[in-house]
Amino acid sequence: MTGSGGWVRFASVTGLGIVFFAAIAVQAAAIAQSWGSWYWVPGGVFAVAVCLPALLGLRRPLWAAVAGLCVAAAAIVVTRVAGPDLPAEPSPAMTLGLAVLTCSALRALPPVPAGAIASAGPAVIIAGQLAAGPPSTRIAAVTALDGMVWLGGVGAGLALRLLDARSSAAAEQVRRDERLELARELHDVVAHHITGMVVQAQGAQVVARRNPEQVTGYLSEMEAAGTDALAAMRRVVGLLRDADDAAAYPRQERLDELVERFRKQGPEVRLSVPDGDTEWPPEVTTTVYRVVQEALTNVLRHAPKAGSVTVIVEQDAQGVTVEVTDDAPAPPARHHRGGYGLIGMRERVETLGGSLRTGPRPDAGWSVRAALPVPTTEPR
Repeated sequence: MTGSGGWVRFASVTGLGIVFFAAIAVQAAAIAQSWGSWYWVPGGVFAVAVCLPALLGLRRPLWAAVAGLCVAAAAIVVTRVAGPDLPAEPSPAMTLGLAVLTCSALRALPPVPAGAIASAGPAVIIAGQLAAGPPSTRIAAVTALDGMVWLGGVGAGLALRLLDARSSAAAEQVRRDERLELARELHDVVAHHITGMVVQAQGAQVVARRNPEQVTGYLSEMEAAGTDALAAMRRVVGLLRDADDAAAYPRQERLDELVERFRKQGPEVRLSVPDGDTEWPPEVTTTVYRVVQEALTNVLRHAPKAGSVTVIVEQDAQGVTVEVTDDAPAPPARHHRGGYGLIGMRERVETLGGSLRTGPRPDAGWSVRAALPVPTTEPR
């Protein structure tokens, strides 16, 4: 088990197991007091048999829910056949397990199987009441408690499903916006090259009448501009499928200016960039800038105790890497740092054929690292 996700899963399973154990223990004590010392055993055993799928089936909610419902139905039959004096099933502890299974099903499954699982819960509870015979005050109270527990599970499952849907929609909107922004930048790059080609073609016509031997130079420049434009289109042309406009030129700001503005609001920043002029495609340059911008923004929002930030941009034979790290302490909440801004950055980086890694550093602080390939000029 590694990473914050593994620890979150471990903590949730452990906490849920403690709740199940407490419910079964309270139920056993109550039955032993009112019915007799051994009457709690069947209900306890069946409750454990239902709660176990609820604990172990978090990643397979459909089969876990089916197993839990089958155990609950079997418990009703067994307790009625074994002896009419046994407490009615499903017991409150068993219904708690069914409620958790229903919650997981409603959150994760498609609508039809989720609805079927949710509908099976009341059917089991009603079947238990009917199998118990004419309702007494005690049985009616247990049935009412079962119904409230099941309703709680349904409410929690629907709420989580709605939150997941909203989160997915927001993340998809961020990805769509990032693709549109890249499409606009592609439009600007191609428009720039085509404009240069038109100007060169016009110049070639004039030169052809005076110095025909110079036309070859104009044609070579036109070929280079056309090749660059085609290379840019091949990298991100798929994004145009969602774009119906191409407005607003992107801001081509310098990293040192961005860092200087950040210093006025946050901690000290150490910036390291390659020496000399870099000849990167415009979409790579813009992506480097925006990764740094988003990472510094996250430092301001989520790491107010950071003492310093380091921004390193490097270039090698494989491409460009940019890494932003801070030295802030890492409380548990920092494991969720990022939000939708980095979703957009990941979409942009991966569209260009790169990779983005974010997470806590081994000692302290947070790291955002992007690797971007820089295409070589295609042979002409």
